Amino acid sequence: MERRSFLKQAGAGIAVGAAAAPALASELPTIKWRLASSFPKTLDAIFGASETVAKRVAAATGGKFQISLFAAGEIVPSPGVLDAVKDGTVECGHTASYYFIGKDPTFAFDTAIPFGLNSRQHSAWLLSGGGLELMREFLKDYNIYNIPCGNTGTQMGGWFRKEIKTVEDLRGLKFRIGGFAGQVLAKLGVVPQQIPAGDIYPSLEKGTIDAAEWVSPYDDQKLGFNRVAKFYYYPGFWEGGAQLSMYINAKKFAELPKEYQTILEDACLYAHAEMQARYDARNPTALKQLIGAGTQLRPFPNDVMNAAYKASNEIYEETAAKNAKFKKIYDHWRKFRDEELQWFAVAENRFDNFMQAARHNAARAKK
Repeated sequence: MERRSFLKQAGAGIAVGAAAAPALASELPTIKWRLASSFPKTLDAIFGASETVAKRVAAATGGKFQISLFAAGEIVPSPGVLDAVKDGTVECGHTASYYFIGKDPTFAFDTAIPFGLNSRQHSAWLLSGGGLELMREFLKDYNIYNIPCGNTGTQMGGWFRKEIKTVEDLRGLKFRIGGFAGQVLAKLGVVPQQIPAGDIYPSLEKGTIDAAEWVSPYDDQKLGFNRVAKFYYYPGFWEGGAQLSMYINAKKFAELPKEYQTILEDACLYAHAEMQARYDARNPTALKQLIGAGTQLRPFPNDVMNAAYKASNEIYEETAAKNAKFKKIYDHWRKFRDEELQWFAVAENRFDNFMQAARHNAARAKK
């Protein structure tokens, strides 16, 4: 009898809980937001991150929280996303913070700076190393609440019409390149060009620029760069792990119910992991296809890498000396990077290097 009574009471409790859940959901408001992306819809791995966020937010709220997506140029141009979110023209935006270094070079830390962190290290700095708190403190001045929302992994070094054998070959080169890297390469004689993704191909085709970088084989193949430039260089030492961010108008975020805030953050972090998974899964096939179609794959020469490394450190010290916000984050970031490099040199590098050697040995053995 006691057991039957207990089961009856427990069943009643479950029924009450099940009835309460829809009641709670019905109390939450219907909210409709607009999202301005800095990317075109054709670049599905990057633009797809915002699609993932919108879908997961809608699914988790029973369709009560809807986010409508607008690609670059549909509401504002790619560089206009920051101001659009800050001023409340849209509630949120998906972008790369280093697009806005013209306002303050400190923005670059949110995305990537030359010879910085790889994607795992960058996520570790943000999510467990204090980096996200520092970036959110900085972005308060812009009425922005930021959430990590995607990473490309280490990018390629770009497409060039001619071979780059020495630092001298960079002099006078008109190179489409974003972020802090343009300032670094300018020290080596490059003439950096800021050009949105959709304008890169015609600029290369017409000879308006001599070289261009975007992301990696999957995107670069879609954009057709191999048809107008022959030499494909690696690595993009300026983007060891380029992170994308969801910018949210801070006032609008504060107005959301706590449940919606949590759902939105979780959706962004899911998209954060999913984006790199997409690139990691798709880049190998794209690279093989590019090489099969005649692309000449080349590593940057060591003297180019060394000269760029030296120029990068000079710029960081110069910038930190005159920008207190930059210095505060740079000092914290640099200490974290140096400790991560020591750790990755132990297990990660040893494992990766062995696997590469084993693959090459197996290939030679089959010949």
